[in-house]
Amino acid sequence: MPRSKRPAQVEPVLALYGHPFSSYTWKALIAFYANTTPFEFRMLDPNHPEHGAVVAAAGPLGQFPVLLDGETTVFEASCIIEYLHLHHPGRAPLLPGDSAAALDLRMLDRVFDLAVMSPMQEIVAEHIRSPGMPDPAIEGRARDKLDRAYRWLNAWLAKAPRTGDAITLIECAAAPSLFYADWVYPIPMQFDALRQWRAHLLSLPAVARCVDEARPYRHFFPLGAPNRD
Repeated sequence: MPRSKRPAQVEPVLALYGHPFSSYTWKALIAFYANTTPFEFRMLDPNHPEHGAVVAAAGPLGQFPVLLDGETTVFEASCIIEYLHLHHPGRAPLLPGDSAAALDLRMLDRVFDLAVMSPMQEIVAEHIRSPGMPDPAIEGRARDKLDRAYRWLNAWLAKAPRTGDAITLIECAAAPSLFYADWVYPIPMQFDALRQWRAHLLSLPAVARCVDEARPYRHFFPLGAPNRD
């Protein structure tokens, strides 16, 4: 008797929960796009309350992005990128195999999250709190933090220029943070290396795709989106 065919095994679908205008969602999306990793994007908006419920339950802060891979849940954009590197590797070297080199990338990842993204979000949050009348002291302190970060990054780039098209954890972290930070406090002209690198990052196909997918939501930007990028 002919044997019955076994049903074809279906690979678990990677599902990423986020929003196209979110900087931290971009951070994860860039890794997916760079490696053309198949996934399903699950939008967070009022039309999909079930998606919000997943995010709310995923981690202690209920923040996105969140990745589901079968029974595995991963939150925090940096961890999602490392998870893809470990379990769904592709052509993009998201992290090097050498542990010391990988540590350098993780260190820079924290610089972009804490020294660039955080003060940028402080300014955005202040404009949400008080539209049209932000506290100048709060904005001033945040701009001082950004100025210090810009200065440090410009000096770092002078020692270790990143001109290639490879996407790593650094590019995933740098592109969204510098994109939005430059909107709230433009990178000063004297930091030319950083300005050029930001432009280079936005030219990378994986990053450019995120920029284009976020265009329909620019009117949500509390400070008003500039007519550029």
